[in-house]
Amino acid sequence: MPDKDLYGVLGVSPSASQEQIRSQYRVLVKKYHPDLHPGDASAALMMERVNAAYDIVGNSEERKQYDAEISASSQSRG
Repeated sequence: MPDKDLYGVLGVSPSASQEQIRSQYRVLVKKYHPDLHPGDASAALMMERVNAAYDIVGNSEERKQYDAEISASSQSRG
């Protein structure tokens, strides 16, 4: 199951710029990259989560769609 809060996975706010998101992604890659943590399953899992979040939030078109889905979801609950 994919993470629901992709911004939380990356440690940025929903109002973050694409450059801030890219910068934070690079920080997390350096922190969790499997080459730096051979055999560490938790680091590998976190790297997988970070990559999946960045695939969406790091792409401006997919980010717009994600934000719209989150907005629609929160409105339907409220």
